[in-house]
Amino acid sequence: MNILLVGEYSRLHNSLKEGLVKLNHNVTIVATYDGFKKYDVDLLIEKKYQKGVKKKIKNLLYKLTGFDLESFNIKQQIQQLHSQLGGYDVLQFINEAPFGCTVKVETQIFDFIASRNNNAYLLSCGTDYISVNYANDKDLRYSILTPYKNNKDKTHINAYGLKFLKPKFRALHYHIYDKINGVIASDIDYHLPLENHPKYLGLIPNPINIDSLNFEELKITDKIIIFHGINIQNYYKKGNDIFEKALDIIKQKYSDKIKVITVKNLPYSEYIKAYNLSHILLDQIYAYDQGYNALEAMAKGKVVFTGAEKEWLKHYNVKEDTIVINALPDAVSIVEKLEWLIKNPGKIIEISKNARQFVEEHHHYIQSAKHYLNIWKSHNKV
Repeated sequence: MNILLVGEYSRLHNSLKEGLVKLNHNVTIVATYDGFKKYDVDLLIEKKYQKGVKKKIKNLLYKLTGFDLESFNIKQQIQQLHSQLGGYDVLQFINEAPFGCTVKVETQIFDFIASRNNNAYLLSCGTDYISVNYANDKDLRYSILTPYKNNKDKTHINAYGLKFLKPKFRALHYHIYDKINGVIASDIDYHLPLENHPKYLGLIPNPINIDSLNFEELKITDKIIIFHGINIQNYYKKGNDIFEKALDIIKQKYSDKIKVITVKNLPYSEYIKAYNLSHILLDQIYAYDQGYNALEAMAKGKVVFTGAEKEWLKHYNVKEDTIVINALPDAVSIVEKLEWLIKNPGKIIEISKNARQFVEEHHHYIQSAKHYLNIWKSHNKV
């Protein structure tokens, strides 16, 4: 099949493409870079007004007229690629607004691409109307909106996807759902809000290219190395403030037994290299399942603090703290889990091996690609 993947988050579409190519399918990704991460893209849509004088001009023009120069330019680039964006057997959008444009332009882009292809599908793997509305309305233990609701984060409000609750974005959501064959969730965090939705086609765990992520058995010969990677814009959203509080306590108590490495806003290739020597990786807190950073680190044999809530335990029929460490929004809890590992280094080795085995079993990129193909084939209309 010829497959067009629109947008890129955390390397999901790249990993899926690699699996599909192994199965002899032709795949094209059209996307902007995912922020500073710069994942591979076949047809790159450049954001040209992100810094310097161009950004100032864009912001001034938008303030004075409501016209968004960036959105206009992105739409132009996509229209210029019209001959390369049509005739595919399957079309999949990674999000309801994959290009970060105004609602009007996102609607125009969706219609422009969808009208040229058969069988449009949507992924729920990041903030969208249904996931944000679920987090906002439901009385959850915690959610992606917890730091926002607790008034912790007053700077990077856009990171929470609150725009999807606005009437225009809600209208975009219904417009897209009316035209797609169905929607697929990438993990438990997006599965739960979609349960019982008539367009929901099921959960396909994030595909991980384990062939490109070598597992090396952990050795603890000196200090236990703890890695903490921070994306400044997601600082509170990912619970980095809680991790840092826990690390301050751990560093005081176990300075002779641990080494902490903290990095900020690294591109993907540098980020991967930076945590290679670590034993433990602190990923995120307000999640019920693992995202890409966690899964790739698990594949490399790191002990990861991330989402692993009871819903995830039940879904995969696994026991708590045997594959990954469930990171709760409480610094004391994080400290206790870190202390447990520091005092029991054999557990680090054990969990490391379990983590790799889990990713191979449930997130293998070729098996994931087969799962996508089965769902697409069973729901394709043409």
